[in-house]
Amino acid sequence: MSIKLKCLSHTPLRGLNDPGADVVREVDTVLAQARAEVEAFDPELIVIFAPDHYNGLFYDLMPPFVIATAAESVADYQTLPGPLSIPRDLALEMTKFILDQDVDIALSHRLQVDHGCTQTLEELTGSLTRYPVIPIIINSVAPPFGPYRRVRKLGEAVGKFLATLNKRVLILGTGGLSHEPPVPLLSGAPDEIANFLIAGRNPTPEARAARQARTVAAGKIYGTDACAQTPLNEEWDLAFIDLLTSRRLAEVDDFRIDEISKAAGRSTHEVRTWVAAFAALAATGPYAARKDYYRAINEWIAGYGVVSAEQA
Repeated sequence: MSIKLKCLSHTPLRGLNDPGADVVREVDTVLAQARAEVEAFDPELIVIFAPDHYNGLFYDLMPPFVIATAAESVADYQTLPGPLSIPRDLALEMTKFILDQDVDIALSHRLQVDHGCTQTLEELTGSLTRYPVIPIIINSVAPPFGPYRRVRKLGEAVGKFLATLNKRVLILGTGGLSHEPPVPLLSGAPDEIANFLIAGRNPTPEARAARQARTVAAGKIYGTDACAQTPLNEEWDLAFIDLLTSRRLAEVDDFRIDEISKAAGRSTHEVRTWVAAFAALAATGPYAARKDYYRAINEWIAGYGVVSAEQA
């Protein structure tokens, strides 16, 4: 068994909003290095913890956690279309194991996944199908949220399962860090928005384009006086990264959802995927971690970070 971890931000605005050539070059360089490390490791399995942004999961049935035995990309924000290469029987074995660890998780045999999952796979592997992958979606944008300790316990259960495999496994967490794009809330929403949040699957190309245009427009003013969204919070981001890299994961049990939303933005809760990823790695034994990159990038509506870890 050999396990490595990569946690990184995703942003649908890469290639759509320009933060400047120097920033693009920095991010391209760190992603190229991350991809080279993945290729050198040559994983036999990838487990990716990812959020959804009302593309595959809606309030008609919103599970805190869901694992997929089959999944298809919705190809939003210039991401690749097509199915993921999921080992169905192994995903089912993992599901049973997680449930036996007293962690409830939903199961999907036909899941739709969005850029929150697929962008990172593309950036690190160049494809959706190069390696076998098991996606686990953690609700990170649709309140109410369960406590962070349950996310940690999910990760621990996954890590205990991975420890039973004689495989090279890459664990990915994708999302965050601080950010608040224009994702609507169900509470107080007008009927049209509420209906979308409850059952908005498979929108028309026109509706998807309009949604993308709203996000691009938000990125153009994010961090300015014209923006009503919570600004990026570099201090919070770096403290969170330090918590993970210094192996103080148990402290997430004290995280307060409302406090994080207020300090760093409502979509900052995508860091739940990082918590699960690090908890999975920690469940296999001691680990060593490093911060590869961080920059607050308003144009991408993201405190953009990349962190790596492996068994010590």
